[in-house]
Amino acid sequence: MTTAADTLLNRELGLIEFNRRVLAQAEDSSLPVLERLKYLGIVSSNLDEFFEVRVAWLKVNVQHNPDRVLPDGATPQQALGLVARAAHALVRRQYQVLHDNILPDLRDAGIIFLRRAEWTDAQRIWIRSYFVREVLPVLTPIGLDPAHPFPKLLNKSLNFAIELEGRDAFGRDSGIAIVQAPRILPRVIRLPAELAGANTFVFLSSIVHEHIDDLFAGMTVKGFYQFRVTRNSELTVEEEEIKNLRTALQGELRHRQYGAAVRLEIAENCPPHMEEYLLAQFALQREDVYRVDGPVNLVRLMQVADMVDAPVLKFPPFVPALPGALSKKTELLDVIRKQDVLLHHPYQSFQPVIDLLNLAASDPDVVAIKMTVYRTGTDSVLMESLIAAARAGKQVTVIVELMARFDEEANISWAQRLEDAGAHVVYGVYGYKVHAKMLMVVRREEGCLRRYVHLGTGNYHPRTARLYTDFGLLTCNEDIASDVNDLFVQITGLGRASKLKYLLSSPFTLQPGMVERIAREAGHARAGKPAQIIAKMNALLEPGVIDALYQASQAGVKIQLIVRGVCALRPGVPGLSDNISVRSIVGRFLEHSRIFYFGNDGDEELFIASADWMGRNFFRRIETCVPILDRRIRQRIIKEGLKPYLADNMNAWEMDSDGNYRRRTSRGKPHCAQLELLGLLAHGPVKKA
Repeated sequence: MTTAADTLLNRELGLIEFNRRVLAQAEDSSLPVLERLKYLGIVSSNLDEFFEVRVAWLKVNVQHNPDRVLPDGATPQQALGLVARAAHALVRRQYQVLHDNILPDLRDAGIIFLRRAEWTDAQRIWIRSYFVREVLPVLTPIGLDPAHPFPKLLNKSLNFAIELEGRDAFGRDSGIAIVQAPRILPRVIRLPAELAGANTFVFLSSIVHEHIDDLFAGMTVKGFYQFRVTRNSELTVEEEEIKNLRTALQGELRHRQYGAAVRLEIAENCPPHMEEYLLAQFALQREDVYRVDGPVNLVRLMQVADMVDAPVLKFPPFVPALPGALSKKTELLDVIRKQDVLLHHPYQSFQPVIDLLNLAASDPDVVAIKMTVYRTGTDSVLMESLIAAARAGKQVTVIVELMARFDEEANISWAQRLEDAGAHVVYGVYGYKVHAKMLMVVRREEGCLRRYVHLGTGNYHPRTARLYTDFGLLTCNEDIASDVNDLFVQITGLGRASKLKYLLSSPFTLQPGMVERIAREAGHARAGKPAQIIAKMNALLEPGVIDALYQASQAGVKIQLIVRGVCALRPGVPGLSDNISVRSIVGRFLEHSRIFYFGNDGDEELFIASADWMGRNFFRRIETCVPILDRRIRQRIIKEGLKPYLADNMNAWEMDSDGNYRRRTSRGKPHCAQLELLGLLAHGPVKKA
């Protein structure tokens, strides 16, 4: 009998495997060393969120729902044990890479992180001055005694545990003090060039350690230990208690920094008795402790890449190009009226989307703008254009997703500013995150109203549009525009879901629509017809879709999956998934586009979507999946979004049936999808594969 464990892989272990692939980028000596330093920091950043969300979720279930059976058949406690072992191994390897690869290569390139023992007398004088001037005034040591209990420490803050001997001015001798490093302080400080060369740095922790005696006059410092605690960062708001979602969230955000502890990172030199003491303070277990040989937060090292002016140690720059139709002097709206326009980021510019909103804000013939906002950043030209449009008297409707994880504060701020400008702001539908990427501009032309639409796979975020691969479609196809308008009405108003002509949407038609098309390919295969599925996404977890893919494989459908992150499907299992392959591409850019291709016996169908094949995307979010009707654009997406990734033999990792990944080695001519697309679509000095 087939069990869940036979057909589905563990989600959390899949996420750790993805971070192993990211870490491999940091190990790759063929990449510029400052970029490798960034990859090292990305792993730490990813792990922070992993513990804040996924491990926190497992811990909550261990406590409140211990008998729960996860999709792969494990209990929360079993999953937690597997995750702890895998995460510990990953962190050990991460710091090994730091010491064995990154730091020596940085030093060879003239970028040096000095330990205290390496400081010269002149450097010590400057560091002392810096400490007195910039650090000491903002430090607050807390000696622990009955009147000063263990402080409530912020999530992911850098802290120092100090062991002391002697009595202070009041006769106290608790022996332990805590010092929290304020977040306003930089974690790495560049020394003056005349003292150490152009790119020599010291850690804030080293500076505080060197001068810790200044904080405890008359006492002896016996020990100084870095530590950092990670907390549960999920926000919970009860529907029956909500009168205003924004107000409720603002209240919850204040508490996020102080959620239940889920991980303790401590420096390697921390003695066992101090470890036990800290564990007790945070109510954690031994397996929750991560000892690290180096800074407890490698994320802060990423800023060094921006501080160092050394282009040769970074990826070659490039300039995103414009599609051919937009590179002429024709007006944007004139082009869209004549033909659909495809934007492929980051190789092609995000500027046309910005231009569309700018035009809409200033054009007297534009009467209305509607847009969804999931992530847009704290500084957004798009939001400023919406505010300008609202102030100009246009009907501006913005669906702002206040529950976009870790972007809640920015989105709350934009919502307030938009409302103040006169825009109609809607917070989506409670219980369903609005993750769809939709923009509609309504313009009066020749006595009629025409709708211009942008639909994409990525966020309306100009910065990430330079870092993430995504597709965006600009169209004024009336049927597509009508579907988009119906979705806006559905979200902002009340009533039953309307039947859409072309778009598939979550939580209604997307999952059954995908299952139906997978089953259709299976039917073609059983009838002896050609049958093929190619799907590119960030994650594949939903059991219903996975089961449909297994059935299609058994029917003889060739299925090629390009899944950047976690994949619960087991490829290549005899009798189950012989015809399914899974690969992951990890490179310079974060692969973010979702593309679904179905051969359909020669009448091929292709979609771009905002949704991954996950339960949350199918059933707990509002998503769009857009058919590409224009054959020319459909062929472009196949040529740029699918074929290069299937041919990639440099950044590709192939997955086996146990969830392990093996880096594809180049045989014959090397192919790197991202480099080839840079050469094909962008401008600038790009090294050829």
